[in-house]
Amino acid sequence: MKKIFSLIILCISVLSFAQTKAPFTGYRSFDILQGYSGTGTPHYYLDVKKNGDVHFGFVQVNQADGTETTEEMNAGKYNPKVMKVAFKKYKESFYVKFDKDKIYMTDKDGNTRKSEDCCSSMESATQDVCVCESELYKR
Repeated sequence: MKKIFSLIILCISVLSFAQTKAPFTGYRSFDILQGYSGTGTPHYYLDVKKNGDVHFGFVQVNQADGTETTEEMNAGKYNPKVMKVAFKKYKESFYVKFDKDKIYMTDKDGNTRKSEDCCSSMESATQDVCVCESELYKR
């Protein structure tokens, strides 16, 4: 009985690990929120480590004086449902989920958000709200 129970636990562990394997490793940049006319919108990135840790960061250049602000944080192990990103410098936090090609801004339950802030200038002319998503760009 103990062997069967141990085997079941092992199988569940292997299956849960397999389901949370990140879709890629390495650096990808993204721009979910669109910036207008040199506003200095941060350029975000994520870096998936080989051990499954996901690091998020941003680089923002002040358009007036050229100073650069950066921050990187560890969001923990990859979670395909939703991950919380919390930057300390600007007290900014948001939720995302991502796959091999795209990243989506979500609510805390993993539902993809829609907002006027996610529209490009071209989309703003024809739409009130847009899906908050971005391609993931390799360096």
